Amino acid sequence: MLMSSCFNADKGRFEMIKIANRHIGADSAPFIIAEMSGNHNQSLERALKIVDAAVDSGAHAIKLQTASPDGLTLDIDSPDFKITETNSLWYGKSLYQLYKEAVTPWEWHQPIFEHCRMRGIIAFSSPFELKAVDFLEDLGVPCYKIASFELIDTQLVRRVAKTGKPMIMSTGMATLSEIETAVKTVRAEGNNQIILLKCTSTYPARPTNTNLLTIPHLRAAFGTQVGLSDHTMGVGVPCAAVALGASVIEKHFTLARSDGGVDSAFSLEPHEMKLLVEETERAWQAVGEVRYGGSDDEQASLKYRRSIYISRDVKAGELLTSENIRIVRPGFGIAPKYFDLLVGRRVNKDLPKGTPMSWGFIG
Repeated sequence: MLMSSCFNADKGRFEMIKIANRHIGADSAPFIIAEMSGNHNQSLERALKIVDAAVDSGAHAIKLQTASPDGLTLDIDSPDFKITETNSLWYGKSLYQLYKEAVTPWEWHQPIFEHCRMRGIIAFSSPFELKAVDFLEDLGVPCYKIASFELIDTQLVRRVAKTGKPMIMSTGMATLSEIETAVKTVRAEGNNQIILLKCTSTYPARPTNTNLLTIPHLRAAFGTQVGLSDHTMGVGVPCAAVALGASVIEKHFTLARSDGGVDSAFSLEPHEMKLLVEETERAWQAVGEVRYGGSDDEQASLKYRRSIYISRDVKAGELLTSENIRIVRPGFGIAPKYFDLLVGRRVNKDLPKGTPMSWGFIG
């Protein structure tokens, strides 16, 4: 009932969304977001180099994270506030310690955004606390991202929705009901500019637990543009997502994984980001439409299909047999399906070997 009611209520909301100078939707190549996250390694100079590398690789946007350790968690060294999963990249750290390493200093945002404007790339951010929204509004961001772990923070979602700007929301571990609550919260504020991203909240993620078939389901359930926030390695998963209707792809980005950093292990390097931009656009171009009978470009190749030809010289009045007609290339003769119908029929003229068979030669 949930999916049906959402679909009926929101039917027809697949229109394009505009973010700065880019249109987001099925009629445009995928919108590629390079997620800087904490890969600046607490160096503004490196952050600006990441912007340059993203531009050079063809990415359409750079995304920051606007947060503070105190806005995210409590500075408490107890089991509840520690990362205890032994397979985690951040095992043993407290949440406060991790966020202290990862956050982008707020005073860096303006110079980074100014550098993005100078280089012609869209810049925006994920706010992780209410005051971050006010801060980003003062900087004039064109859109917002709601991180997957924050999707259930209705207070934050509502505050961002009130800006009236496009909202890209990662779904992560959210249930269908939790996604519905977030979408309804945004729309209750009169904001219908929503892009939902399928996201697997493991770092890195495995292709086998990415479940891309959720993408068209999200679109049908909520009537929004859809995409993928991807933590797998490589570009294969994003290309598959585009084939399933993703119009936005977000990937973590760094100058070099060997440089280290909180997110470096599952981030793309510049040459990989360039490949992502190129290959997802090819995937988008390839989706096309449901069509049989060949494309316009294929029509010239029709002549190279098989047809029925005279394979030995035949005299007028002679019977056609499997010895003097054959199904061969090219395709200028009668279609192969009529072969049995022709066998035993008499021809009305001399036909040399290599003549394409025609109905006018019968009788």
